[in-house]
Amino acid sequence: MRTIVCVKQVPASNEVRLDEKTNTIIRDGGEAVINPFDSHALEAALALKEQLGGTVAVLSMGIPAAAEMLRQCLARGADEALLLTDRAFAGADTLATSYALFQGVEQLGDFDLLLCGKMAVDGDTAQIGPELATRLGIPHVSDVFSLECSGDSVTVQRELGGCVQTLRLPLPAVLTVTRELNVPRLPSIAGVLRSETVEIPCRSAAQIGADEAQCGLKGSPTQVVATFLPQRTREVVELTDTAALLPIIKGGAGLGTGD
Repeated sequence: MRTIVCVKQVPASNEVRLDEKTNTIIRDGGEAVINPFDSHALEAALALKEQLGGTVAVLSMGIPAAAEMLRQCLARGADEALLLTDRAFAGADTLATSYALFQGVEQLGDFDLLLCGKMAVDGDTAQIGPELATRLGIPHVSDVFSLECSGDSVTVQRELGGCVQTLRLPLPAVLTVTRELNVPRLPSIAGVLRSETVEIPCRSAAQIGADEAQCGLKGSPTQVVATFLPQRTREVVELTDTAALLPIIKGGAGLGTGD
């Protein structure tokens, strides 16, 4: 069983800096973590490895500092990692990102299952998994909270319209998973020591055979035209005539929580 897991480095907090020219997040590697949903995808791959044997590869596109995130994935039990890093990838929307990741998957070779998190918490588009499946020409299911692999197929469950839908897909396939799927494990001491000795290959657009016209801002048909943080203001009103407030308080009008 060979599984590829796509992971993304995201800001560790909501306090992010934005590029005023491109309206994209400035990713300088500081205060960054693995996307939480991707962590559950990795755990699913590791569980399948323990159950069925095989290998787990992790793939990411990002700045050079994202190599540390991939090293943490190796510490948890992944066997190999590949980082796509190039200024040509900067500012990519989901279409350009899925194109670059598709080229990365081709570099990693044949696989049985490709797992992604349901979405990235810094974008919330939930488009990468389905777009990758379309490029690969294989079936996919999104929002998976349960999965079982046997032989040449995978059986999954997802919530759909308040109901639970059960589906069986032939392999290879692409799945995007939710947080309800599992509880991610922590790195072991042996895993950390091993990860420190593993070289993480970094590949540029040219090295993976990608067309730069389809990468980054050049290859993004959708672009953010304006991004801003909401302006919050506070105003204090001093109430001195408490007698006038008594009828309102007794009637319960206008003084509920949040008013």
